[in-house]
Amino acid sequence: MAGVTLTNLSKAFGATEVLRDINLVIEDGEFCVFVGPSGCGKSTLLRMIAGLEEISGGDLSIGGVRVNDASPRERGIAMVFQSYALYPHRTVRGNMEFGLRLSRMARDEIDQRITRAARMLQIEGLLDRRPSQLSGGQRQRVAIGRAIVREPEVFLFDEPLSNLDAALRVDTRREIADLHRQLGTTMIYVTHDQVEAMTLADKIVVLNGGGVQQTGRPLDLYNSPANVFVAGFIGSPRMNLIPVTVSGRTLDAGALGRFGLPADLGSGAMTLGLRPENLVLHAPGGAPATVTLVEHLGNEVLAELRLTNGPNLVMKQTAALAVTTGEAVTVAPGPDLVHLFDAAGARVHSWPLARG
Repeated sequence: MAGVTLTNLSKAFGATEVLRDINLVIEDGEFCVFVGPSGCGKSTLLRMIAGLEEISGGDLSIGGVRVNDASPRERGIAMVFQSYALYPHRTVRGNMEFGLRLSRMARDEIDQRITRAARMLQIEGLLDRRPSQLSGGQRQRVAIGRAIVREPEVFLFDEPLSNLDAALRVDTRREIADLHRQLGTTMIYVTHDQVEAMTLADKIVVLNGGGVQQTGRPLDLYNSPANVFVAGFIGSPRMNLIPVTVSGRTLDAGALGRFGLPADLGSGAMTLGLRPENLVLHAPGGAPATVTLVEHLGNEVLAELRLTNGPNLVMKQTAALAVTTGEAVTVAPGPDLVHLFDAAGARVHSWPLARG
């Protein structure tokens, strides 16, 4: 096992810089997830760690050894791709053992590794089948098994669940989490799905525009987003971001009301962040609003509210919430933390709102 360290890592395609000054330490045995929107550079960063993309600048170390110029084979990594990339003419066993045979490993050792990985992934009964005889979830397990038998120091996953249906994604996500607990190996996982990131990661790295926006534990990012981008990206549905004006120790949120600040946080135009679950209907002194959309999700209800002379808000409550489209209601911030971001988008402070 080994940790991974990125120091001022950058990547450019010609004159176009796609990643810049990436500094990151992934500890030995840690499950780290790169998350961000399409085009943010997360897959390119993973491919640089794998040795599939050249490094334009900076240093990459695996297990304390600089590997900028090392081949993928020399880096002690194994990668699971978005596509299963299985040989269709080979059996499951043949796919899992192919790389080991190329390395001239002894037959007994190959068999032991395949048996161990198959038991771990519960595919012992599939070893003599070909990929065409497997379901999507089974093929993904085989692809993961092919990586396991190499016994790498670092596992790399590039959106491995994107080809699976919703129910199978949940099951396979659990299996990957169990696999990490069993192996204790460093894992780096790329996804655009922040639910996957929140449920799998020890550490999340949020990327956007070729740079790191924030790094931290899942709940740290959820409760203390560093900026407006992270606030809007982490959480489903996304945080409500409301333009406000700050003057001294008073915050004016327009139709939502005026609130006291815990300290003088400056003055001027800022942005107030409210989680959908931190809104309360029919609160005394609440702002008048109209329900414009209701979505029933089983144990939860999402309601979109249009403030009178104000912005739209999204609210999340338990299924006991009884509202209908077109209904007139009042809404107010709840007792949980709210977040204030400055004009540049950086978080200034988080605190429970008190009406001023």
